[in-house]
Amino acid sequence: MRFSFYMARRYLFSKKSHNLIHIISWVSMIGLAIGTAALIIVLSVFNGFEQVISSLYNSFDPDFTITAVQGKTFQTSGFPMEKIKQLHGISEVVQVVEEDALFKYGDRQTIGKIMGLSPNFMKVSRLDTMMQAGDFVLQTGKADFAVAGAGVAWFLGINVRDTRQLLTVFIPRRGNASSFNFRNAFNSGVLPVSGIFSVQQDFDEKYVLVPLRFARDLLNYTNQVTSLHVYIKKGVSAKKIQKEIETLAGKNFVVKNRFEQNETLYKIMKSEKMAVFLILVFILILSSFSMIGSVAMFIVEKVKDIAVLRTLGVDMKTMRTIFLRQGILISLLSAFSGLFIGFIILWLQQQYGFIKLGSGNGGFIINAYPVQMRFSDFFYVFITVFLIGWGASWYPVHFLLKKEQKIKLA
Repeated sequence: MRFSFYMARRYLFSKKSHNLIHIISWVSMIGLAIGTAALIIVLSVFNGFEQVISSLYNSFDPDFTITAVQGKTFQTSGFPMEKIKQLHGISEVVQVVEEDALFKYGDRQTIGKIMGLSPNFMKVSRLDTMMQAGDFVLQTGKADFAVAGAGVAWFLGINVRDTRQLLTVFIPRRGNASSFNFRNAFNSGVLPVSGIFSVQQDFDEKYVLVPLRFARDLLNYTNQVTSLHVYIKKGVSAKKIQKEIETLAGKNFVVKNRFEQNETLYKIMKSEKMAVFLILVFILILSSFSMIGSVAMFIVEKVKDIAVLRTLGVDMKTMRTIFLRQGILISLLSAFSGLFIGFIILWLQQQYGFIKLGSGNGGFIINAYPVQMRFSDFFYVFITVFLIGWGASWYPVHFLLKKEQKIKLA
């Protein structure tokens, strides 16, 4: 074992008699190292974008949502909400009423959704950090206010400083309308807009947040809700709490965590990351062909050494091991150097953000490409490069040294 490793290391770092073999060896090492660095950099950038998108959604989405299996609404009076509040790790349970609505502001109109939220939403919400204009206020005493998404505000031309202009909300009446008259077909309510938030385009162009009591009055609800939003404390096991909530809620209700609430989005991000990973692995495989040529040419160059070693009693299995380990050493050096280069570039990007997004005019949520380094990515990239290097070494070694009788003694 030590002999084969010693010979492989000696052959790798010794000066080759033919300069072309030396150049090809270095080209194969540099190619694998650059491919390794590119692979870990791209994966870390995908992790960064995933973290940014998740943080945007998490600022709006709760930890868990509880909805009815059948029907759009359910009664809170018959639901074990108090028992859920008493679970260890539960921060707040927010009552929510969500419905399609027509918004009118001055002469402009647009269609979206209202989301009526109970007062305790203010205790757990992080939307106050996402405000573009005004303040995040839904109710003060008996006064009700609306907080509009940036997209809705743009369509309607909302000016939070103009206190004389009110937002009118129209909700279709339940049941059959008595006539085709517009006023009889809709319930309506007016309220001032206290602020404008901006989280993500899907939310900004759709939602207007209002107090729960305002939404219930428009819909003629008493204690009905369309969903319950559950928020948990930091450091608590989300999986454990989800199982406890599902047990208390029963089979008639569905409990979704943050991943399940946006399952399609997270699956798309993972699919894109996997697709890019496979593409770069394919490029690494192509670059490993130079390594196959390097090992093959080196074996041909060392025919005399092989004959001498065979004369000294070294069997063919050991000879294969020597050259195979030489190829593995090349792949290991390429992997470690590529990962090191990638780590340095990613660390510099994290600290200084020298690679910017766009033209730097502030049109993006973030100014520079986000990166997030994960140990699992480094591990998987290392294993991938190692296996590619091992395969590229195994092929020429086993085919060129397959028949012992073809090697002539010096």
